[in-house]
Amino acid sequence: MEFVSKLKSFDAYPKAKEKFRVRTTSGAIVSIVSSSIIFLLFFSEFAYYMTTEVHPELHVDTSRNERLRINVDITFPRLPCAYLSLDAMDVSGEHELDVDHGIFKKRLNPDGTPAGEIAEVRSLGDKDVEIPMKSPGCGTCYGAEKDKNTCCNTCEEVQDAYRARGWAFTNPEEIAQCIQEGFSEKMRLQRNEGCQVYGYILVKKVAGNFHIAPGKSFQQHHMHVHDLKPYGADSFNLSHRIDRLSFGNDFPGIINPLDGVSKSSDDKFASMYQYFLKVVPTTYEKLDGAFINTNQFSVTENYKPIQSAKGGHGLPGVFFMYDLSPIKIQYTERQKSFGHFLTGVCAIVGGVFTVAGIIDSFLFHGLRAMKKKQELGKFG
Repeated sequence: MEFVSKLKSFDAYPKAKEKFRVRTTSGAIVSIVSSSIIFLLFFSEFAYYMTTEVHPELHVDTSRNERLRINVDITFPRLPCAYLSLDAMDVSGEHELDVDHGIFKKRLNPDGTPAGEIAEVRSLGDKDVEIPMKSPGCGTCYGAEKDKNTCCNTCEEVQDAYRARGWAFTNPEEIAQCIQEGFSEKMRLQRNEGCQVYGYILVKKVAGNFHIAPGKSFQQHHMHVHDLKPYGADSFNLSHRIDRLSFGNDFPGIINPLDGVSKSSDDKFASMYQYFLKVVPTTYEKLDGAFINTNQFSVTENYKPIQSAKGGHGLPGVFFMYDLSPIKIQYTERQKSFGHFLTGVCAIVGGVFTVAGIIDSFLFHGLRAMKKKQELGKFG
């Protein structure tokens, strides 16, 4: 019993007997308000505990021999698909001309709705024109053949043969294959259409660029050239809207700074839009251990009008020049500590009760002092 008596002396929470306790209206109001605040703050802390934290870390990028996936979705409301080509090249010397693997083009009406094939079902071209044959079933390429086995039975095959030779395709009206298919008439029918270019391209993980520009491209004297003459246009309206441009897969919280960017151009002259991209390799590790290897990027841009009549130089188009950072960012999802959650809950309960006790004591003693003064006739 003596030990129990000594133990009671350590009680930091002495209790008063029930008959000595005074319950007040102000105390009840303070208790209800403080309890409500505790519940609100508890659920707020619990909701915060259930979310995941994302910790960023910086590392040197040591990856090798990887391919970079570039996702594109760009709409040109004033340029038809027949005019546009997408080319990619990098500092290693790799060139991909008129990329069509993974890239799709959707024809659009002037109002932006998808165009049907109305123009295609018309009777175009002159079917009576005979294609000059080198041998049965093998049309001539008009001197652009690389070897005697090369055949050109369509207008597109003739254009490809010309590009392979580095020749400009300036005379579609004199090519039997193009006359038979109505190439020039197709170009005129699609002149007022727009085009949506979407899909992806895979490139080496080195600095490079890709661009979407009017005209078929080819290499001539180690220079990259676009042949614009077959389209019979003096200027090209490069107005465009970038619905998506990203490098790799998306991850939670990613921001692609060019998504939703729209540029308007003038019909009087062509334009060159240049976007300079700094690509940062990124790894995102989820709570379940799954990895997402992707990239983020920053961008600066430049606009250049091209007025040929005034001596302007340059290729009209939309250019994306990208370079890669040697630093990789790694994001790691982590579950918040349960001990941190308990500490927060204890701080909420203890803090609110302490402040509520101070307020209650102030109200109790203040109201009692006012009541005594009123009884003594000193109030007021």
